[in-house]
Amino acid sequence: MKITEVRVWLVEGVKYNWTLLKIYTDTGHTGVGESTNWPGSPIIYHATKHAGERIIGLDPMNIDFIWTKLYRDLNWVGPYGASLCAISGIDMALLDLKAKVLGVPCYDLLGGAFRKEILLYANYWFIRGAHSEKDYALHAGKVKDAGFSGLKFDPFAHTSYLYGESMSSNLGLTAAQQDHAFNISRAVREAVGPDFDIMIETHAMLNYRVAVKMAQRLSALDITWYEEPAGPESADNLRAMRERIPSNVSICVGERHYTRYGIRPVLEKNICDIMMPDITRCGGPSEMKRMATMMEAYNVLLAPHNPNGPLSTIASAHVCAAVPNFFRQEFMFNDVEWRDTIITHPIKDMIRNGHLELKERPGLGVDLVESEMEKHPGILTPKEGFYI
Repeated sequence: MKITEVRVWLVEGVKYNWTLLKIYTDTGHTGVGESTNWPGSPIIYHATKHAGERIIGLDPMNIDFIWTKLYRDLNWVGPYGASLCAISGIDMALLDLKAKVLGVPCYDLLGGAFRKEILLYANYWFIRGAHSEKDYALHAGKVKDAGFSGLKFDPFAHTSYLYGESMSSNLGLTAAQQDHAFNISRAVREAVGPDFDIMIETHAMLNYRVAVKMAQRLSALDITWYEEPAGPESADNLRAMRERIPSNVSICVGERHYTRYGIRPVLEKNICDIMMPDITRCGGPSEMKRMATMMEAYNVLLAPHNPNGPLSTIASAHVCAAVPNFFRQEFMFNDVEWRDTIITHPIKDMIRNGHLELKERPGLGVDLVESEMEKHPGILTPKEGFYI
């Protein structure tokens, strides 16, 4: 069996483009994958096309060989970023293809299932209304009513930043802004009650002083984790924060820590309780499984970052099924309606009581519907509220 073609599509998502792909072979077998990242989706699209050209003629059943070849070949342009997103999507498609050839679900190729119902938490649930305590409480209640038992949000988003564009140049918050963020968080806690996980996102957009101070205040709300109090550039900085943030506040990092090599210093310095690698950025399902195994050695839980397209959601769930140290998986509570029409089996039919229920269909259990994807081409010109 040889790879004959790799096709790539840029598809409009809820607030950024999805990069989706399909691998074809000379035997008629195919596999689908996703390499979404943003901003910069056109770069990811072209990187995925280029990486796909480099595997033409190879045996798609040799998944680890192809992963290693691409990682070493493309390492000269950097071990992370666009090249690793491309590798991630190709790895996903190869795993899907091989599992379909063998007639088994992807989680079987990852070691077998510990579970087939994957616990989710809701993100992107607050998209309308004022940044007020009342509106946050109202929408949090809707998440709970939908059967979810956990949610994540950025209470600092009322400062109106688009990844720093309108935020204070020193990443600070005024006393009034700090109070508002705390009051919103308290309103959410009161709306969902005590037996509900609340994850606080910072996007690493707070300076050291404010990040620590807000963690100390939010600890009174029994938050489940405090996400990315600092960026990924220095494990030492994160370690210093860990020492000043209250011990009852779990730290979660990982959406910008890639591959087993990238998470090693974070684990060795015992910085976090939970890690959240992103399957379309960290190296794909094969690498996420390897990362989860490393995390288990340090008693760290896996909670995949997943604000991406439908294949990312399903592939992440397959990894979550196949590891013992799984906690929760991120899920986009609001999404575009064509999330479910561009694949052959809608995700909405897999969601029940805040869980994603994996079926025993071969591979990822879905295929891409090309005619539906072509109805929603990726956006390439600036659009308010959309990350190109």
